[in-house]
Amino acid sequence: MQVSVRDNNVEQALRVLKKRLQREGVFREMRLRKYHEKPSERRVREHAEAVRRNRKAARKQAIREGLIEAPKSKRSAPVRAPSLVRGG
Repeated sequence: MQVSVRDNNVEQALRVLKKRLQREGVFREMRLRKYHEKPSERRVREHAEAVRRNRKAARKQAIREGLIEAPKSKRSAPVRAPSLVRGG
């Protein structure tokens, strides 16, 4: 993996690198490899991950087909500015 540093902005390059590593799952894999995992525990974990992926895919498909309603976004709620005058 390669990240270019522009205008000597190393901080931005580090942020980009961390984001790419996160997206690739490198940090997660490092955490899993930190300790030995028994083969039976690995099978159970991988099965649970597969179930989670399948449920997520089925939920997205149902939303696309209109069978269920999409969850409401938290960002869509109007943000109220704090009042400068405090009521007593």
